[in-house]
Amino acid sequence: MLSNIIFSLVIGGTVGIIGHVRKHEKLIMPRKTKKFIYLGFLEEMLLGAVAALLLVLYADPNSYVESIMFSIVAGIVGDALVTGFKQIGHKNEEH
Repeated sequence: MLSNIIFSLVIGGTVGIIGHVRKHEKLIMPRKTKKFIYLGFLEEMLLGAVAALLLVLYADPNSYVESIMFSIVAGIVGDALVTGFKQIGHKNEEH
């Protein structure tokens, strides 16, 4: 079970970083402004890792292949959630 948890964190985080690079075409480093801390690529990496961890813990895969597939899917879904939340935020700013 511990190996499934480690796999899910690593693979979900990797998928999150790949999604970040795909969206921004580069790796954006974390930075701090006067009013806000922007996490950069860490935001997508952490969200992908946590999403993968939660899915693997919930589904309890029977093999490493299932664990890897669940982690990849969860990382992609986490990336889609971040994109969706950002689009909703931009729509609310326009009104």
